[in-house]
Amino acid sequence: MVRVMLDAMGGDHGPAEAVAGAVEALAADHDLEVTLVGDQTILDGLVSQHPDVPRLMVRHASQVVGMDEAPATAVRSRPDNSMSVGMRMVREGQGDAFVTAGNTGAALAAALFELGRIRGIRRPALATLLPGLQGSYLILDIGANADCRPQDLQQFGLMGHVYSSRVLGVREPRVGLVSNGEEEGKGNQLVKGAYPLLKESGLHFIGNVEGKDLPRVPADVVVTDGFTGNVLIKTAEGVAALILGLIREQAASDLRAKVGGLLLRPALRQALTRLDFNEVGGAPLLGTNGVVVVGHGRSRQRAIANLIRVGAEGARQGLVEAIGEGLAAMADVVGEASA
Repeated sequence: MVRVMLDAMGGDHGPAEAVAGAVEALAADHDLEVTLVGDQTILDGLVSQHPDVPRLMVRHASQVVGMDEAPATAVRSRPDNSMSVGMRMVREGQGDAFVTAGNTGAALAAALFELGRIRGIRRPALATLLPGLQGSYLILDIGANADCRPQDLQQFGLMGHVYSSRVLGVREPRVGLVSNGEEEGKGNQLVKGAYPLLKESGLHFIGNVEGKDLPRVPADVVVTDGFTGNVLIKTAEGVAALILGLIREQAASDLRAKVGGLLLRPALRQALTRLDFNEVGGAPLLGTNGVVVVGHGRSRQRAIANLIRVGAEGARQGLVEAIGEGLAAMADVVGEASA
């Protein structure tokens, strides 16, 4: 039985969507327990609307961190907030994973305060799946660290490798480094410094990957700093919205286009699900000493259910332990290569 702690107060749409998402997740997974963390009075009222749902519990937290608050300050000043309480439960062995659709910066701050880093990891990183023409790829960091060192990107490569192989089931994941050219000498100082570290890491490193090549999925794991990664995924979201808007505009231009649009609608709808954050679930925060997954602030029931699923998968696959083991193995490989 995997125990997931859900921040029921986080996100734009309130506790009702969190409870509905938990109910959906429990119906799909009979080896799952969910604890809703938040205002007990509110949550008890919502849970009472689902009297026949087993394995759903409530843990009171008297405080909340808002979506637009300064993360570290809010977490420090309100230690009984729902994020900190849920992560404390994971730290104390009362839960196996923590998930939230709340303030991303606050989730990172609370994770560092309550769980700490896996020994040897300098910077935790947020990872997410992006769709390509022939599958998906994991990209990290997407916003936890705007400024990085070459060593951080090497560690991102390791953590992405572990998540891709353990949770996503990819055999020998290919790791690529985002750059402005494929050649080894291309990139800024960060990329140039990270390249040899990844090359010597023992990972299946395929070299630099340009942004234009990412949709063709040349790598299973793509590493970059959080600033670049955040810009990259938001640009991808914007381009997807632009293309969808242009298709809709053209489909309404004349009768022939309308008929064609109707015929294409099922295929387009299926393709768009691959871009839908509701189906992705959330972004695992890799490198903290506990499984933490952060969802989109706009998450509703379906997205919350998938957010819980992603947290449960990370716990089942022993993600934290595997990253620690991988870090030790990488140190051995690098030591041998430099000897």
